[in-house]
This record gives sequence, C-alpha cells and structure tokens, in this order.
Amino acid sequence: MLTLLGFAMIATFLVLIMLKKMSPIAALVLIPALFCVFVGKGAKLGDYVIDGVTSLAPTAAMLMFAIVYFGVMIDVGLFDPIVRGILKFCKADPLRIVVGTAVLAAIVSLDGDGSTTFMITVSAMYPLYKRLKMSLVVMTGVAAMANGVMNTLPWGGPTARAATALKLDASDIFVPMIPALAMGLLFVFALAYVLGRRERKRLGVLTLDEVLVEEPAEQETVLVGAGTGNGATNGNGPKSGGGSGAGAGLPDAPEDEGFQGLDPERPTLRPKLYWFNALLTVVLLTAMIMEWLPIPVLFLLGAALALTVNFPHMPDQKARIAAHAENVLNVSGMVFAAAVFTGVLQGTGMVDHMAEWLVHNIPDGMGPHMAFVTGVLSIPLTYFMSNDGFYFGILPVLAEAGQAHGVSSLEIARASLIGQPLHMSSPLVPAVYVLVGMAKVEFGDHTRFVVKWAALTSLVVLGAGILFGII
Repeated sequence: MLTLLGFAMIATFLVLIMLKKMSPIAALVLIPALFCVFVGKGAKLGDYVIDGVTSLAPTAAMLMFAIVYFGVMIDVGLFDPIVRGILKFCKADPLRIVVGTAVLAAIVSLDGDGSTTFMITVSAMYPLYKRLKMSLVVMTGVAAMANGVMNTLPWGGPTARAATALKLDASDIFVPMIPALAMGLLFVFALAYVLGRRERKRLGVLTLDEVLVEEPAEQETVLVGAGTGNGATNGNGPKSGGGSGAGAGLPDAPEDEGFQGLDPERPTLRPKLYWFNALLTVVLLTAMIMEWLPIPVLFLLGAALALTVNFPHMPDQKARIAAHAENVLNVSGMVFAAAVFTGVLQGTGMVDHMAEWLVHNIPDGMGPHMAFVTGVLSIPLTYFMSNDGFYFGILPVLAEAGQAHGVSSLEIARASLIGQPLHMSSPLVPAVYVLVGMAKVEFGDHTRFVVKWAALTSLVVLGAGILFGII
C-alpha cells in the first residue's frame, strides 16, 4: 500500500504542476500532507515536516546567502566581461546563443555547485533570450542538462556519496567514467545545436534594427536578481548610449560593445574594486571545493564581506539586500516547501517501500547485468528522490545484489551516476528553483520540456559506458 501511495503522490504532484493546476510551493506542501493522512499517519505530519526542514535548512541558508553574494557581484560588474565575451560569440544568432548557454553552464559547473552555475548562466544569458524573444525553457533546459552531466565531478556530490556508501575511492569511480560523461556532454552540445537551429528557424538571425525594437511590455529589469529600481537597469538602458545600445557583437555592428547585457552606466558598478571582487570569488569557490568550511558559512561570510567592502554605507547595503530579497524569498520558500515533500516521503516509509519493490521485482536473469539495471534505475529514482536517499538507501542494496552475481561494486557505483542529467531538474533539487526563478519560467513548463531530453542524455551516457566497457 505504501508503495502505491508513494508512486501516486509523486504522480499527482507532477501532473498538477505540469498542468499548472497548482503552484509548485502549494503542491509541495498540500499534496504530501494529504497523502500523509491517507497513509494514516496524519498525527505525525508535524514531526515529518520538522525533520525535513531540519535536513534542508543548511541548503536553504546556503542558497539565501549565495543569491545575495552573486547578486552583489552582478551589481558591481564582476560578470560583465563574461557577458561581453558571450555576446561577441553569440551575436544575434539564436543558434549560437543556445550553444553558448550549454558551454557556459558546463564551464561554470566546474565549481561543483548547481545554484552557482544557474545564477551565473542565467545572469549572462537572460538578457539575450529576452531581447531576441527566444524560448526561456530552452535556456533552462540546456543549462540544467549541462550541469547535470558535470554534477558527476568528484566534488559535485553524487560521486562522493557513491564512494562513501560503498566504501570506495571517488577517483576509481569517476576517472574511468570520463569518456562516457564526455559523450554525454557532447550530446548536450549537439542537442543545443539542434534546439538553436529550431529557434533560428522560428526567429531568424535578426538585424540590429530589429533587435533594438522592443515592445513596452518588454521594458523590464533585464536581469532577474538585479532587482527593480535599483540602478541595475534603467528600464530603457538597452536603447541608451547614442545608438549603440544593442550592438555588442550583433550584425552590422561587430565592434560595438555598447550593450553588454547589463546597463554599463548603472550606479552599482565598482570598477575600482573589480580585482578585489574577482579574488574574493576565487577564494570563496576554492574554499568551497577544498571544504575549508561548510558551504552555508562560506557564503554567509562572503556575502557580508562583499556588502561591507562594495557598499560601506548602511543605506546602500539595505538597498542591495532589498533588491535581491524577492529571489531569496522565492528560492528559500521553495526549499522549505520541498522539505515537506521529502519529510513525508521518508518519514512514512514510502521511499523505502518503493525502493524495496523495485529491487525485488528485478528478474533473476538480470542478476549478471546489475550494473546496467542500476544505470537504468538511477534515471527515475534520482528524479523522484534525493541523492542522499538513492545513494545511501538504495545503492548499497543494488551493490549487494550485484556482488551476488559477480558484478563489482565499482561498476555499480559508476552506473549509479547515469541519472544525474535528469536529477538536476527534479522537484526535490533546490538549485532548479534558482534556475526557473531567475529565468522567470514556470516549473511545469521547464519539466515538460526537459524531462525527455534529460532522460535521453542519461541513456547516451549509459550507452557510451557500455560501449567503452566501463559498465
């Protein structure tokens, strides 16, 4: 019964948000609460929620201060050179823009943190997508898939969890998987090329005059996270600058860099502090990778230091915090709502029963192919549950079943990474709410678009792993 209710709860949640019958926050809270009553454990709902909130509180704190930190870095102009470089490559060509999104997301993903990747990627690319009226779900989908492949880096999380759960060395798991993961990343780039061609066919390669024309409805803050009315954009900034407002790398104006995705005249810029901010960011990311301090503490310290140095006057600091408050509230609220969902799934035992049902229904004849089975199962399981639940709860069971049939734990561990391209768009991953929130995309729209492509990316990695003899 718990198995059926668990699958029914997940299916109900996905259907309602994809059909836009409920908002993600409402669905994450109300649906598990209702199913908790169906299970007959409504009296323990409070305990489950508190357990879920307690487990996700550090993540929520990290996201809150990470948004403030990177928001300030965006305000002061740290990423403007990245935007200019991408604009030079992308011009006004939708194909180049989509491919540029995939490449940028993959590069930034080297820091191992999905939230950071999505904040930087959306900050750089959002102005281009809005200006050319491109599909924003293409941006979120491509960024999520590129980050999903790169999330398998040893410091990204899944590989470390698999190594810990099975008592293996992370490098022994990851290094042999590099060829298969490289094929997955190349597939994402190829997919970005195809999607970009589709956008190019729909929109064409616009001329400079066409790019400059904007409807009044589009006169909005170009960069989500920079806030409104805070100087990050002046509403008509793209048209200002004596006719050079949108000319960075666009047709007919290849040398004009007037439009840089962000208003180059915004009062929050701190050019004299550029190298300080760059060094601070490098140190922060290094400390995060080296695990010198817990990530929430690092971003808390980084945000406080960035605000103090760049905006020493108290009113300016308050203005910066207020400018990013909407993003902070949206993302942290979504994380705590997700805590209700995960708390009920785990507290009622639904996750355990679902996993047990799946493992026990594997045919005996598939025993010698448990690595392949693990790879296939990782695609839906890491989407419907947290990485912690999969790697610490289910992976050891799969590894034990594999060992009984002569399949090594290393192969099982490598196969367990297959589902990560889809996992990064799971409703249980806090970073995805940063992505869709900053891009102003409905979570249901993102889900409808990305699931099929991300699942296909995972299958490409699995096929490459089998082809190269890794799995």
